[in-house]
Amino acid sequence: MELKRNLKLIDVFAIASGAMVSSGLFILPGIAHAKAGPGVIVSYLLAALLAMTGMLCVAELATAMPRAAGDYFFITRSMGSAVGTVAGLLTWLALALKTAFALIGMAAFTMHIIPLNINFLAAIFCIVFLLINIVGVKEASSLQVALVAGLLILLGIYTFTGFAKMNVNYLEPFAPNGLSAIFATCGFVFVSYGGLIKVASIAEEVDNPQRNIPLGMILSLLVVGLMYTFVIMVTSGILGAEQLDNSLTPISDGAMASLGPWGKRALDIAAILAFVSTANAGIMSASRYPFALSRDNLLPEIFSRVNARFKTPHVSIIVTVGFIIVFLFFKLEVLVEAASTVLILTYMLSILSVIILRESGIQNYQPIFKAPLYPGLQIIGFLGFGFLIFEMGIEAIMISLLLIVGGLFMYWFYGRIRSTREYALLHLIERISDKKLTSQILESELREIIIERDEITADRFDMMIGNALVIDLDQACSREELFQIIASKISEKVKIDKDKLYQAFETREEDSSTVITPYLAIPHVVIPGNKIFEVILVRSNEGIAFSKDSPNVHAVFFLIGSSDERNFHLKALSAIAQIVQHPKFEKRWIKARNIENLRDLILLGKRRRFQSNNTTDD
Repeated sequence: MELKRNLKLIDVFAIASGAMVSSGLFILPGIAHAKAGPGVIVSYLLAALLAMTGMLCVAELATAMPRAAGDYFFITRSMGSAVGTVAGLLTWLALALKTAFALIGMAAFTMHIIPLNINFLAAIFCIVFLLINIVGVKEASSLQVALVAGLLILLGIYTFTGFAKMNVNYLEPFAPNGLSAIFATCGFVFVSYGGLIKVASIAEEVDNPQRNIPLGMILSLLVVGLMYTFVIMVTSGILGAEQLDNSLTPISDGAMASLGPWGKRALDIAAILAFVSTANAGIMSASRYPFALSRDNLLPEIFSRVNARFKTPHVSIIVTVGFIIVFLFFKLEVLVEAASTVLILTYMLSILSVIILRESGIQNYQPIFKAPLYPGLQIIGFLGFGFLIFEMGIEAIMISLLLIVGGLFMYWFYGRIRSTREYALLHLIERISDKKLTSQILESELREIIIERDEITADRFDMMIGNALVIDLDQACSREELFQIIASKISEKVKIDKDKLYQAFETREEDSSTVITPYLAIPHVVIPGNKIFEVILVRSNEGIAFSKDSPNVHAVFFLIGSSDERNFHLKALSAIAQIVQHPKFEKRWIKARNIENLRDLILLGKRRRFQSNNTTDD
């Protein structure tokens, strides 16, 4: 059962922003300041810049393949089911850990109002969000928009009023524990930017994903990255190391010092809003990973069940909430370090996915948004993330290895015997080694994704192309030789003698050349009969000599129809003309690997679809 597409740009922005602005701002700065001093400002800024390199890659992948559990889906299609299983479980775990972190923070602030056990309070909140997410993603995202709006307003007031009360002496020494502490802390606080991945996980439920996903992610990171920088700078300048180090309520403490009791209460409310938004977005996003793994037969089928009434993956949501409740009893620093490490690994795999998919030469990998500065940006991001894990120390490295081994263990004993999937890395190896390792499975899957993404409704021309004869000539030939080949192959189907059909092609060509451009010709003839229409596609990399003026034609589209198909004949000519106008059409036509790739170039070409699917178009 399909998920419902009803999330807009504002929802994407709110889900990503709300997922980022919570514990990373309202709890972590005190702990991070104790590690790096005022240099923690740089730690957050560097983390944002590195997150940008990964985010741009995730945005590209999400516009090419808008599917639930985005990064898992991308990684599986680029590196295979084994790596995909590891990635899916890693991100599921990371988002669940981050959500547990947010719930603990929310409970810590709420304890001032409701004097209950912190873990009990967090579990109650978790169950409330479980119910909201089962009812529907649109209802959950509407709550998210309201929460993020209130949160940004309160933080804006705090930052604006706090600048005037900063003591610059509190920012010295800027790096008391050295530069290595700033880099290590950058890895520690990276969890603060984990919300960006959450958007990719719900890509299948985003309306107009090719625009709303990259734009929402970019806006979210810019707004949140700047807000982190300024809020932490203000807080460091107001409190100083003595008050700020290891504080679990750093922003509220800063508001108390700069605005008094009413400011503290307002920022307490802002903190609760932030934790609510992160927990809500976290459950919404994390639950899509078991759902996607199950659809690919890498987890039991029960995880992919969709609620008949609310159209949400209720089993996956319930199981995810169960794990989050268990994580509520972990130590805070363990939660943060594990979540940051897993998110860094996920970004690294996403960057590798972009590189593999681009270099594989897969024709139907067609992202609407492309990460800029390829491949330099991707290489810098990958090396930067690796450096962060190294700087975080042996614990982060051990967590990484344990999680990778655990994911491979799950794949080996469950998914390996149930799921076989073609992936882009095989296409890349095939391209380098010149050995046949793949079929058309991945290209076909990507074609169906593009059709759904671009909301393409097949018309009669599409149906004709789907059944058309496609010829890929492996050597150069003359126009006459080509006409003989086509006449002999199609004469029986169109019920006309092959010599007469050949002569019809020649007569049409002598009347006026059918060569449209130096590389394209569209021979079209009218033949006797009723309700006859055929399209034949021809590609010759060596070239077809149509005349002295057109010695090297590579693409030939034959249109053969009876006179009663006159209207459709004109529509077919119009469709071809629109498709071949694409600036990269010639290059893609020459590079297409096989007949199905040639067919897909036409089926996925940008053009206006006809309204009628009738057999004739009078």
